[in-house]
Amino acid sequence: MKDIHFSVHRFLAIVIKEFIQMRRDRLTFGMMIGIPILQLILFGYAINSDPKHLPTAILCADNGIFSRTLVYSMRNSDYFAVDHVVQSEKEAHRLLATGKYQFILQIPEDFTRRILRGECPGLVLLADATDPSATSNAITAIDRLAREALDRDLKGPLQHLRMERNAIDLRIHRMYNPEGITQYNIVPGLMGVILTMTMVMITSLAITRERERGTMENLLSTPAHPLEVMIGKLVPYILVGYVQVCLILVAAQFLFEVPMLGSLSLLLAAAIVFIAANLAVGITVSTVATNQLQAVQMSFFFFLPSLLLSGFMFPFRGMPTWAQAIGQILPLTHFHRLVRGILLKGNTPEEILPHLLPISVFLMTVLFIGWCRYRQTLD
Repeated sequence: MKDIHFSVHRFLAIVIKEFIQMRRDRLTFGMMIGIPILQLILFGYAINSDPKHLPTAILCADNGIFSRTLVYSMRNSDYFAVDHVVQSEKEAHRLLATGKYQFILQIPEDFTRRILRGECPGLVLLADATDPSATSNAITAIDRLAREALDRDLKGPLQHLRMERNAIDLRIHRMYNPEGITQYNIVPGLMGVILTMTMVMITSLAITRERERGTMENLLSTPAHPLEVMIGKLVPYILVGYVQVCLILVAAQFLFEVPMLGSLSLLLAAAIVFIAANLAVGITVSTVATNQLQAVQMSFFFFLPSLLLSGFMFPFRGMPTWAQAIGQILPLTHFHRLVRGILLKGNTPEEILPHLLPISVFLMTVLFIGWCRYRQTLD
């Protein structure tokens, strides 16, 4: 007859058994400790919704005292990092299109002389507004900064301009998303997030499941090369990834009315590199994980930094330098810029190449690591 009374000895024995199993499964235990630490570090140090020192270039056709005062004032501010002078409007638009610079300040010809005449010259600030949260605070600050900078020089006969606060006419041009619609930023970004989450996790689970069920032994009895097995397992999921891309594009067009200024064929061609990069991560995870639980944990360990450090949820340039360095390694960071560049800016192959190359390097590196690990697994 089964003893229905609670036994302290049996209870302690089960507790000790669980601790022993936990000690043996060091990878799972490490994930249990590592993921909370990773979240604390990322949310505590890397996340900043008020980005500062945004890259800014100057297109200046006037070299007067007021122009120099304005440029020096922006350089001394927290929001703008002025480190480049462009020579033409074509170059200015190219820098904004590639995402290299966040702002371009255009100072017109005879800017200083027109201020002295009291003609209220126009001053244009071009802003890359594909991510409204990254530029909103800086745009709010530029008007106050420009007027305070000029106030120091508006003295004597120019005192009335300072009092009336109409010395300049500041015009803000929010490029690519003039109305600041968040869907234009979020929906294209979701394409990369969904592909990262599904491609890495599904691939790692599928291969780990085969190992748990013993079907992987069938591959050991075939003359298939490890690289052939890896690529053969990736191809079906590439097709699944393209189905997801098409669904997101249809929803973006008909549900959220996201503008699609660039070539969709170019986007689909570039997407294969990103999909393959995430599948390579899934393959590599599957060679390390011993069961499906570990595969999920390791996939989340890759997905979480990708989500937080890519610029999808928080402005990329608001993060500290070390976090930006990590984010530059992750393919999701560059895919965000690539998709937004094609859809919202109409970027050409030449303009997306700086974002496609890091994804390709990541793909080749992870694929090589996964190939080495997979060959060892087969051996």
